This record gives sequence, C-alpha cells and structure tokens, in this order.
Amino acid sequence: MGSKLPDGLDTEARLCDLVERVGALRPARRRLMVAVAGPPGSGKTTLSLQLAAALREAGHTAQHVPMDGFHLDNAVLEARGSLARKGAPHTYDAAGFVHAMRRIAEEDEVILPDFDRSLEKSIAGRIVIRPETEIAVIEGNYLCLDVPPWNALQALWDLTVFLRVDPAVLRERLLERWRGFGYAPAEALRKAEGNDLPNAETILSQSFAADVTYED
Repeated sequence: MGSKLPDGLDTEARLCDLVERVGALRPARRRLMVAVAGPPGSGKTTLSLQLAAALREAGHTAQHVPMDGFHLDNAVLEARGSLARKGAPHTYDAAGFVHAMRRIAEEDEVILPDFDRSLEKSIAGRIVIRPETEIAVIEGNYLCLDVPPWNALQALWDLTVFLRVDPAVLRERLLERWRGFGYAPAEALRKAEGNDLPNAETILSQSFAADVTYED
C-alpha cells in the first residue's frame, strides 16, 4: 500500500527515509530495482542521483539508470509524424526498455544506451550495469504508467517513488527549463504546453499508486 509523505519534506529527510526503506528490502532477483517516476520537471533526475549517492554512502553498491536512452531516433519520429511529441509514451522503445529492465533485475552485467541532450539522440552502449551493483535506481517519466506495455514494469520494481508537483509549479519549471536551453519565451511556451504538460497529465492521471509519493 502506498504512503504519502508530508508536503515540503526536505531533501535530507527524503533521502534518509528512502535509504532506510531500501535497506529493509530483500531482493527477489539478482538486484534490487528502485523506480523514481513522475512528470517532466518534477525533480526525478536530481532525486534519483542523490538517492544512488546516498545508498553508496550507506555502504551499498548502487547505480543511477535513466530511461531516456530508449527515446526513438528523431528520424524515426519524423517519419511517423511524432517528432513534435518526442517524450510522449509512444515515442520510446517501450518494449525494449521493459526487456532491459528484466535483464537488469536478473543478469550480472547489462549494457544500456544513454541519451545525449546536446545531440538530441541516444548513444548505444554508454551505461554499464556492473556485476557488483546491488541496487539499480531507475529514473523516468513512465515507470509507473498503468497502460501496456509500460505496466509490465510494475512486477519488476521492489520500491516505487513518485514525485507529484502542483500543475502551476510544474508549468513554471518547464518554461524555465526550456528557456535555460536557449529557447525564446514563445518557443519555450510552445514546447511546454504542446508536449510536456500533456505528457505530465498522462503521467499524473494514468499511473498506478507508488509505494512512496512526495508532493511539492
């Protein structure tokens, strides 16, 4: 049964809580699988990187695993008429991602693609899950999405963490993100309202209840 943590819980308290929760788990497979999910702009990357570091400080071997290496290539998306919606559920190799997560859960070493934002493309073979890695901290928008094929992931997660953000706050974060990438205000607004916010609505309305939910 999921639990909602108090609004405004500071980062240190969140990390302490999560490290304690993960430390109490016993893997059913080769390694523990911790999923950090939520809409774009919710802080998933920051929290998952911090969690992996905190777990290592606590004596575990943990590795951060981003989902974005499974973006379909721009040329594929353009041919399908989906380039403007890059980041939506159908613009990923979802089946390939599910297969890769099964491999991480069960195999000694797994090689994964990573996403290079400066090139806007995936780079093959850049992430190595080593045999000594005990815990994979996986981060991505759709890790708790309760629609096929994404919902096949639910059986793989030992702990799910969901970041829920007020829509108005999320909108401002997304606009700031795109402006930070060098986009003019009008283009930043188009990207946020035309793609990111619809994706966020899908995530917020169609995700299964996580073990832990933080609200900002």
